Amino acid sequence: MKKPWYQDGLQFECTACGKCCSGEPGYVWLNAEEITDLAKAMRLDEDDFRSKYLRRVGSRYSLKEYPDGDCILLDPTTRHCLVYKARPIQCRTWPFWTSNLRTQSDWDATCEVCPGAGQGKLYTLEQIEIERKKKERL
Repeated sequence: MKKPWYQDGLQFECTACGKCCSGEPGYVWLNAEEITDLAKAMRLDEDDFRSKYLRRVGSRYSLKEYPDGDCILLDPTTRHCLVYKARPIQCRTWPFWTSNLRTQSDWDATCEVCPGAGQGKLYTLEQIEIERKKKERL
């Protein structure tokens, strides 16, 4: 099997800038365990958390967004995640998403918008693939 272009690993260190939590509208998918953890982190019961922070899309749940596309859990003033330590798998696996890893050019574009991509800790191919596959299972 041919090794991916990032076979020597990639660097990433989250700067908590909030840029990956803003921009174009989209979906942050949550499973039941993540909903429980997020509700607990926000000190809300699950029903209150669901009504305030989640939207139902078919049979699944996604975090709501502000009209500008920012995640509802991104503090508009500080630009920090309100639940960083309990953030969902989709958020935890950034920037090691297939869409960012297809080509060197895709990674370079990610590095242009994410100040932590291409900086800091070196992730091995094995570590990157573990993170990528977590995201793919969503």
